[in-house]
Amino acid sequence: MIRHSTLQMQIPLTNSPFKPPQIFPFHNPKQFSLQTHIPNSLKGSGYLSEITKAIDYEEQYRVAKSQVNRKGLNLEGYSIEGVSIGGHETCIIIPEFKCAFDIGRCPTRAIHQNFVFITHAHLDHIGGLPMYVGTRGLYNLKPPTVFVPPCIKDDVQKLLDVHETLGQVELNCELVALDVGETYEIRNDLVVRPFKTQHVIPSQGYVVYSIRKKLRKQYSHMNGKQIEKIKKSGVEITDTILSPEVAFTGDTTSDFMLDPLNADALRAKVLITEATFLDDSTSVEHARQHGHTHISELIENAQWIRNKTVLLTHFSSRYNIEDIHQAVAKLQSKLSAKVVPLTEGFKSLYS
Repeated sequence: MIRHSTLQMQIPLTNSPFKPPQIFPFHNPKQFSLQTHIPNSLKGSGYLSEITKAIDYEEQYRVAKSQVNRKGLNLEGYSIEGVSIGGHETCIIIPEFKCAFDIGRCPTRAIHQNFVFITHAHLDHIGGLPMYVGTRGLYNLKPPTVFVPPCIKDDVQKLLDVHETLGQVELNCELVALDVGETYEIRNDLVVRPFKTQHVIPSQGYVVYSIRKKLRKQYSHMNGKQIEKIKKSGVEITDTILSPEVAFTGDTTSDFMLDPLNADALRAKVLITEATFLDDSTSVEHARQHGHTHISELIENAQWIRNKTVLLTHFSSRYNIEDIHQAVAKLQSKLSAKVVPLTEGFKSLYS
């Protein structure tokens, strides 16, 4: 509030000649007013206009800054955080699963996750692995379990061995080669299965499933005592139901959506996938040649996306937060799923 004299005026911000930029699809300015006292000598001098401009700009700055500073997202009941900037680093953390998808440069929060799922061997996805394993040892945390595509397991082991030799330290972890179609239980109510993705080097995504038991139909009419008696006789009375909760693709072309074997990734509650390129400055053909996805391809394949929420990642560093939100708004209009961009690490026009 600005105080000068006894004259009281209301200045609607939306009537200001300075219009909020249209690059904020995520922000709908509300009508509100500023009470202030302006001396008669300043009336008509342009003073009010300049004040209004400054306040309006400050509001835009505040909203943009809040987008920059946002550290985590709550999507379909899961806390998802991390950073994913194309060519720089990717590490997506889900504390409820105690896991990270890819390790990037090993952000501090990832160190406390017991499981890491590596999609492929590019440095911006795997470069921080020795640091991750070594830091857990430094903190006396139990050795982690690291999952990799089978074809790179030996080389990943060599990577760890080199750092052991250079640093004269032990890097203890369980390195698991998990192939497409195989299943690994990370908790008694959670399993993980890899699925095939398309990148310029060998790659795979991962789906995390929840497990629940469901009574078989033929026993649904029985009471508790009858069911207990049958169960004690050794008869299996339940079916195991797997429900896809979260899918992570890592770097891939949009072709993964056309593979019938990847249906679970496209019906998980949350799909975390990439959209490296967002505008016409880069063609779809260029994106595909480099093993990436152009956001326009997601629009074209919207019919296959049955997830509740899609978290977009791996934007090129050429974009700012406003560019990202503009592109996401176009995609959102074509999808029934909620579309959310991961903008951690990106700059705003207002920062």
